[in-house]
Amino acid sequence: MVGPELISPKSSRVSAARRLAKRNFRGKERLFLAEGPQAVREAAGHADTLVELFATLDAAERYSDIVAEARDAGARVHLADEDVIADISTTVTPQGLVGVCRFLDTPFEDVLAARPQLVAVLANVRDPGNAGTVLRCADAAGADAVVLTDASVDLYNPKSVRASVGSLFHLPVAVGVPVERAVQGLKDAGVRILAADGAGEHDLDTELDRGSMGTPTAWVFGNEAWGLPEETRELADAVVRVPIHGKAESLNLATAAAVCLYASARAQRAPGGCRSVTPS
Repeated sequence: MVGPELISPKSSRVSAARRLAKRNFRGKERLFLAEGPQAVREAAGHADTLVELFATLDAAERYSDIVAEARDAGARVHLADEDVIADISTTVTPQGLVGVCRFLDTPFEDVLAARPQLVAVLANVRDPGNAGTVLRCADAAGADAVVLTDASVDLYNPKSVRASVGSLFHLPVAVGVPVERAVQGLKDAGVRILAADGAGEHDLDTELDRGSMGTPTAWVFGNEAWGLPEETRELADAVVRVPIHGKAESLNLATAAAVCLYASARAQRAPGGCRSVTPS
């Protein structure tokens, strides 16, 4: 048994969770929503992150292991009927579990101090689904961090959290960093800056063939509609395009990010790449 009774729809806890759908309340409380079993499980496994869990009776039984993990992590567990979950949730078809989590972004200085080898920088990325998907791609490619510039979407937007499919809890993410500061800080840390742009003068295939991709690298990805402005491209060590070998007009942001990040990951793990050298 998870609890003695269903939480009231008029409870202050329900009202507080509902407000977290809005960015200003998230920022004020430094709390966000994680919905569904995958996100809640990841949150429960991330130290000192999960604060509360709302679960329907059916979900509490179906995902009893997750509920137990949440309790073990110190979260307050509330049973709720489906109407309460629907009221808190931001999805059309809620899965019966909604967690309230503490913000977990990492100071940019800590990202630099960790001597990252592969970083994704999101410059003026406005679509939350794209931001979350790029974060997921960076996680899958083994990136060491993601940086969201001050002009980019809120990391804790419910769509971003869902699109990351738990990757938000896997790697450091710095937020609100001006793009100039992000680039200069990474350069000072010995990281090569590559701007991804369809009109780039350098070709990704050529860079791979040349053997120049095995060094510590940060990829800068721009806005979905207009890409990277000239002043941002000028900050990079090189502006690189993903070659289009077929008749497609272009690649969307998340697909291009996946290609670029995996190209760097492969080069860095090759003989002589930065990840094949044991740090001194």
